[in-house]
Amino acid sequence: MCLIAWHWQPDHETPLLLIGNRDEFYARPTQALQWWEDASVLAGRDQQAGGTWLGVNRRGQMAALTNYRDPMTLRDNTPSRGALVADFLEGDWSSTSYLDGLVGRCADYNPFNLLVFDGSQLLGLESRHGRVLSMRPGTGAVSNADFHTPWPKVNGLQRGLEAALAGDQTHDKALLNLLHDDRLAADDVLPQTGIGLARERALSSAFIAAPGYGTRACSIVRIGRDEVSFFEESFSAQGPIGVELQVFRPRV
Repeated sequence: MCLIAWHWQPDHETPLLLIGNRDEFYARPTQALQWWEDASVLAGRDQQAGGTWLGVNRRGQMAALTNYRDPMTLRDNTPSRGALVADFLEGDWSSTSYLDGLVGRCADYNPFNLLVFDGSQLLGLESRHGRVLSMRPGTGAVSNADFHTPWPKVNGLQRGLEAALAGDQTHDKALLNLLHDDRLAADDVLPQTGIGLARERALSSAFIAAPGYGTRACSIVRIGRDEVSFFEESFSAQGPIGVELQVFRPRV
């Protein structure tokens, strides 16, 4: 994922609502949202490295990952960060035990942020700092910087989600409108991550459609105590290519 926003309300019948966009090169082979072979993980799949960016499992647990944008720190031949999402979902972990065990291995990977929900706790890990964060109830967001870094599109998506919640407009169409926002940020508020002004500008919208690279999936995940739903809309360079909706009862 490259942009995520969520609403976390631990005592509600639907504790977690998460929306997000995955941005990737169009040429990178991808499997759309589906149950994996052993039917324990529901996610899209990166067919190049085998991991995923966002998924849930039969127990109603969730994990999502964003890369940290800093071209100066990127290394070749590091393990796939997408495997971290799959490992959490395929295992039998609490959020705390998984992230605490991962902290000591963060340096093995290129920088990332990992958000995990085990049914009780919503925690985040910033790999650059080896720091585990307990997410407070309410809304939050992350893109390709530390959690809650106020990039324009992070602020825009979080505020849009807050407005949707306040207006009781959290149906799929309203949330997809937030994820489809292709407005570019003004140059004077762009982050400076070492990729140049033109690239910063092209990546500043929630929904990206740049030459060779763009938003490949828009996702909406609702995790309730009695029902989990996962909606995903997929895109190619030519536009939308399909939608998938899966609804199931989580196993206790």
